[in-house]
Amino acid sequence: MIAKFRQFIADESGATAIEYGLIAAGISVAIIAVVNGLGTKLRTSFSSISTQLK
Repeated sequence: MIAKFRQFIADESGATAIEYGLIAAGISVAIIAVVNGLGTKLRTSFSSISTQLK
């Protein structure tokens, strides 16, 4: 029983999975921020072009 407990304490695979999850979440937030910024710039550009064509 004590050997199983020590093995459980020494197992770090769960911590690694959490770290990868946090890295993926950070990358996702960065991608969303960039896409949101580009979307705003594109909307402004297309509105300007549309106004100039009228």
